[in-house]
Amino acid sequence: MINALKFVIRSASYGVMFAVVLLLLVPELRENNIVPWKFLSTTEKSQQPLSYAKAVRLAGPAVVNIYTEDIQVNPTYGRQPRKVTRLGSGVIMHEQGYILTNYHVVQSADLIVVVLQRGQELHAELIGYDVLTDLAVLKVQDNNLPVIPQISTLTSQVGDVVLAIGNPLNLGQTVTQGIVSATGQSGLSTSYLQFLQMDAAINEGNSGGALINSNGELVGINSRKFTQANPNLNIQGIFFAVPYQLARTIMLKIIEHGRVVRGWLGVDANDSLTNLKGFIIGTITPNSPALKAGLQSGDVVYQIDDIRLLNAKQGLDVVAEAAPGSILNFMISRDNQLLTLPVTIVEIPK
Repeated sequence: MINALKFVIRSASYGVMFAVVLLLLVPELRENNIVPWKFLSTTEKSQQPLSYAKAVRLAGPAVVNIYTEDIQVNPTYGRQPRKVTRLGSGVIMHEQGYILTNYHVVQSADLIVVVLQRGQELHAELIGYDVLTDLAVLKVQDNNLPVIPQISTLTSQVGDVVLAIGNPLNLGQTVTQGIVSATGQSGLSTSYLQFLQMDAAINEGNSGGALINSNGELVGINSRKFTQANPNLNIQGIFFAVPYQLARTIMLKIIEHGRVVRGWLGVDANDSLTNLKGFIIGTITPNSPALKAGLQSGDVVYQIDDIRLLNAKQGLDVVAEAAPGSILNFMISRDNQLLTLPVTIVEIPK
């Protein structure tokens, strides 16, 4: 009897020791929602599919369809005026009803109608536009407008996943996906080819829509696809968008002034390859501020006022963002001499 009792106690002890070791080696078994037979099962849990549905739900309501009508008078006597209808997209940027879109969507429009995702139609007023960036600001009167998520410090990187939301070919709101293949610039001197480049498809009607990241935050305003003079080249996957920070800057200037005012120097500039960073002046436009101030072709501009320059892009941005009539001190290197020349900036010619 005693031996049998010892055998039972010894067996129970071994069982307890085994259970303690198992719990120490496999912490998951200590969780309340884990049971041994589930842990020992070889069945793998199915993974949730990758989806951008949340991003689209956040940004989609703020992307609107834009329909414009242009009444063109026929010069031929007796002919009826012709009504031209265009379509595009826009992005609600502010709760007060400000909408960003492309200028070519609303150019020469006599009537602008904005259709929200929920189906509501609103008449829009053109506040102003900027030809160089192909942006326009509209305003609608309504309450409780959905505003697209924005981060003022957002910058894009090559390889970022982006989604283009718009109204291509009047099919209703659709989404295309791609990646950023080249980053854009944020200064007012930005040219078209310095915009965000990506391969998310932009078709007719997508123009002016939102380019968002996988969190639903605005990355840029969709512009158009790449075109060139040679129609025999089959170019695919090259589309452009205005970077968010540049688009926001343009919008604020248009809201404040009704247009974008840029300073102008009147030179061709290339990055300096010398020890002095900045830019080398190339061709100088006749009767320009640069010529009147005494700047010469070959001068290396390395500093403007207290801003030490790194490249030509930075220097031209300083000029573009200067108010017309302001005087900027250009510090240059000419024939191994350092000079300072005051330059009176004027508005860029129209």
